[in-house]
Amino acid sequence: MDHFKNLLLLTLIAITFFSCISNQKVTYMQDLPQGQMGANGDKYIPYNIEDYLLMNNDVVDISIRTTSPEINMIFNDPTAVAQSRMASGGLLSGGDVFFLQGYSLDDNGKVELPMIGEVTLVGLTTKQAKALIEDKLKQYISEDDFFVRVRLGGVRYSALGEFNRPGKYTLLQNRVTIFEAIANAGDMTVLAKKDKVHLIRQYPEGSKTHIINLNSAAIMNSEFYFLKPNDLIYAEPMKVRELGTGATFIQTFQLLVSVVSIGLLVYTATN
Repeated sequence: MDHFKNLLLLTLIAITFFSCISNQKVTYMQDLPQGQMGANGDKYIPYNIEDYLLMNNDVVDISIRTTSPEINMIFNDPTAVAQSRMASGGLLSGGDVFFLQGYSLDDNGKVELPMIGEVTLVGLTTKQAKALIEDKLKQYISEDDFFVRVRLGGVRYSALGEFNRPGKYTLLQNRVTIFEAIANAGDMTVLAKKDKVHLIRQYPEGSKTHIINLNSAAIMNSEFYFLKPNDLIYAEPMKVRELGTGATFIQTFQLLVSVVSIGLLVYTATN
């Protein structure tokens, strides 16, 4: 009997130790600086924003307007635009308005524009891409007679692991914070390791994994606060998921009652 009691006690202690997830593990940005009252007393966390360099398969919205109605027809002719965009893969991706109206960089980082032809945009910022297209246009049109706009076709990212709605998403915004992306995917589950979130980011040289801590407000001052196109967020589960114990006190209590009941039945049946 004593041996059984000791074994049951150790089991209960183990279950209690590995369950009941504390708020420290699930609360975002726990150490946020507290603002002070007064017009000049509020505290700000500066942004750390890096210019995004266009990559293969990115979708960009390129708009060209001129003072010539005839030339405007060339750039806005549905047949010519559709053919050039299909050639660069824009209509093959599907998904949203930018995939239908934007240009997709092909595997060589190029887009094909009406009249201008192929232009290599990979490795450039949107401002640099705009300047390059303007230089190409100057061969045909006076620089005072046209306007060029280049912007990203939204921010595409993937959310995997401990999310309530894991999947691939597109937000039609110029900037998307990591918390906006998480909210769009239904938030992380209570079992997600928020202090060890994997962010897989694409670079011209390849992919790179970064480990970020969403429990700390320091994320707001890092280069990972704003997502970049094609980022992948992976939320790893806590040990509770592997052990199958309860995430809350009520769940743990129910599990303890079940273990005790089973233990008593087994002891009664064998004695």
